[in-house]
Amino acid sequence: MADATTTPASTEELPFLEGPGSRSSELVRAIRIFLELIRGFRALHFVGPCVTVFGSARFGEGHPAYATGREVGRELARAGFTVMTGGGPGVMESANRGARDVGGRSIGCNIVLPQEQRENPYLDRVVTFRHFFVRKLMLVKYSYAFIALPGGFGTLDELFEVATLVQTGKVCDFPIVLLGSDYWKPLLSQLRDVMLAAGAIDEKDLAILRVTDSPQEAVAWVKEAGLTRFGLAYRPKPRRILGESALAPASGR
Repeated sequence: MADATTTPASTEELPFLEGPGSRSSELVRAIRIFLELIRGFRALHFVGPCVTVFGSARFGEGHPAYATGREVGRELARAGFTVMTGGGPGVMESANRGARDVGGRSIGCNIVLPQEQRENPYLDRVVTFRHFFVRKLMLVKYSYAFIALPGGFGTLDELFEVATLVQTGKVCDFPIVLLGSDYWKPLLSQLRDVMLAAGAIDEKDLAILRVTDSPQEAVAWVKEAGLTRFGLAYRPKPRRILGESALAPASGR
């Protein structure tokens, strides 16, 4: 696997979220988090434009969501986007694999977990993080749209964090697409019939999420927003003097 950037497994995150530590330990942690951010910025600055695909690590090759994710990866790559995922197995792997199928670019923002989160073998570049919040920042910062396939707590966490950022104007009105109407129907019912009816959200908030069963339609929405509405003309160039490098073209692998 090319351009791998990894961090060893560690238990230092556990005490980080257990309340205040000594001043010196908090300073050391702050410095480590800063360095983790810089490492992510340097690794991902030149890989875009990206679209992030969310989905379960537990749905393997025999699951319908895997086939859908693979087709999404192909369609995104054909449209000129770099496919970014959490870098793990399951639906994440399928999207990266789809990009690789058609010679597209494939990126993973991985995290070390006790289970499930091994790197998948279809990544051109992978950055492995210690902290979830740093990882989620990278998935959002370098993406111009988000496609959510069936998944669990992690997928919902990522989905609603992005939806909240759009709702509050912290990011541009990038597309958020839910792929798989049957799977997402109960969630949409909760949003519409309970939360909207109670006044917790409004119609504008509900419209943030678009739903389809078609990978082609999902990517068409993404393409319209990314290439037409937002222009995506800017591509920063790496500087060798700073030790920076662009992602190797697919034909070079």
